[in-house]
Amino acid sequence: MGEISITKLLVVAALVVLLFGTKKLRTLGGDLGAAIKGFKKAMNDDDAAKKDANEVTAEKLTHKE
Repeated sequence: MGEISITKLLVVAALVVLLFGTKKLRTLGGDLGAAIKGFKKAMNDDDAAKKDANEVTAEKLTHKE
């Protein structure tokens, strides 16, 4: 009774499509994809900034005049 079966998932998916329509779901999916892409880009930028900071620190430590 408490299990989630394929049939139940299909019924829920059909109800969601009927309630919101395919255009609204397509827009929502696009927005979600853009948000995930932005999040990944921010994470990569943060990692790159940390790497650059570490390289500058390493250069300062090993720099001989």
